[in-house]
Amino acid sequence: MTLIRDQIVFITGASSGIGAACAHSCAAAGARLILAARRLERLEQIAADLKSFNTPIHLLQLDVRDRAQVEASLQALPPDWANVDVLINNAGLSRGLDKLHEANIQDWEEMIDTNVKGLLYVSRSLIPGMVCRGRGHVVNIGSIAGHQTYPGGSVYCATKAAVRALSEGLKMDLLGTPVRVTSVDPGMVETEFSQVRFHGDTERASNVYRDMCPLLPEDIAEIVLFCITRPSHVNISDLIVLATDQASATMVHRRS
Repeated sequence: MTLIRDQIVFITGASSGIGAACAHSCAAAGARLILAARRLERLEQIAADLKSFNTPIHLLQLDVRDRAQVEASLQALPPDWANVDVLINNAGLSRGLDKLHEANIQDWEEMIDTNVKGLLYVSRSLIPGMVCRGRGHVVNIGSIAGHQTYPGGSVYCATKAAVRALSEGLKMDLLGTPVRVTSVDPGMVETEFSQVRFHGDTERASNVYRDMCPLLPEDIAEIVLFCITRPSHVNISDLIVLATDQASATMVHRRS
């Protein structure tokens, strides 16, 4: 087991859901945290919640879709925070559940810009330092949707298939360096995901998890922590994680 105490863990999309849960699990393990998200007030609340762990936390208001902002913000990290050991590319979202020929193109833009380009911008800024220092780990939060397409999800699934391909390609590109790459690909996790997908329609969002027991953000955070604490010669490349009530992207057991 590799201890991450005092290592710097950078988490995107850290203001809620899986990102916030990863912040909690890594803080409990003694890591120093850079928490990045658009909603600064939510980050401040999470930092307050983590005070009991007595671990240093640096907050970064960041929109990963904005290439110039990503580059400027990460280049301007204080010296004590610049040497990132673990990058958790968690920022991501889905918008809509429409047929491709009927969908809102702005929804596509938001998904592609966040899920693919945002991941690329942050990775491109931080991975060179990992290679130079001879240590590092990149964890990309993918999805079962990157392995199996479902009706109405074609563009979202395409973005997560891209994350899968980028994770595989990055591992190849980093071969010969000590930098590890992991893709953790969950199925249904009860977070703000469905509320975001349905543009704030809470009733429709709650029906996604109706009469079944979904994964929780803490379940994924525990798995991420397991991956980043393996011995340095062990690279967990790809994990698909489903709720017991889910057999595939489209097959869910409901108790009614």
